[in-house]
Amino acid sequence: MSSETQLEFTKENIDLYLRELAKEYRKQAGRKMPAELILVGGASVLINYGFRNMTTDVDALIEAASAMKDAINLVGDRYGLPYGWLNADFMNTESYTPKLARFSEYYKTYANVVTIRTVAAEYLIAMKLRSGRMYKSDLSDILGILAEHEKRGEPITRERIRKAVNDLYSDWDALPETSQTFIENVMEDGRFETLYEQTEKGEKEVGALLVEFEQHYPNVVTGKNASEITENLQKKTDLASILAKLRERKAEADLAKAQDETH
Repeated sequence: MSSETQLEFTKENIDLYLRELAKEYRKQAGRKMPAELILVGGASVLINYGFRNMTTDVDALIEAASAMKDAINLVGDRYGLPYGWLNADFMNTESYTPKLARFSEYYKTYANVVTIRTVAAEYLIAMKLRSGRMYKSDLSDILGILAEHEKRGEPITRERIRKAVNDLYSDWDALPETSQTFIENVMEDGRFETLYEQTEKGEKEVGALLVEFEQHYPNVVTGKNASEITENLQKKTDLASILAKLRERKAEADLAKAQDETH
């Protein structure tokens, strides 16, 4: 968790940076060295849907010559982007699978050399379920995707989601139990837009509390215990209980700190 101000990527500036990246890559590697980027996560949400305004990094599968790394850094320097603004770090997370390329969709080709693909619909939902982090945007992204497809008249069914999970991860039980419960509950409820608004608000509140907690008590919040704190929300969609649990942990830490200072 970090409280530092982060650059925000939007659909418009992602397109700009990708276009410039393709030009720089072509200059570095030549027109006969094609490359392919498969965007996932927040970048893929931005490109395919309208409910989210920004993301803080661009995660991608990168198939390219070594010149791509230099091109990424040069474009980053040119536009004042953070180091690693486009990266493949998500390959070290639970949501990664080498099967993603097979289920990606064509988006655009820039400079006749760099092809951009994305992951969307039930396959993006499957990835988000595999992560299932309440303090990020995983759950609200799932609900936003479901709501937008419903508005388009192209609803995503339970069966499609189950198939996507099996296609990517081979088994429904590859999902955390909390994610299984979450998706079953929201599909049963069906009020995707309302649940999206509630969950997005909850994610922001939980994220803000976690940042505040870490500012006062560095190195206490980790990816592991943050997920444990938010587990109840995923099971019950009960924001109040999660916030109460966070405040309870903060109060315990405050008490422990006060006791240490008196000794």
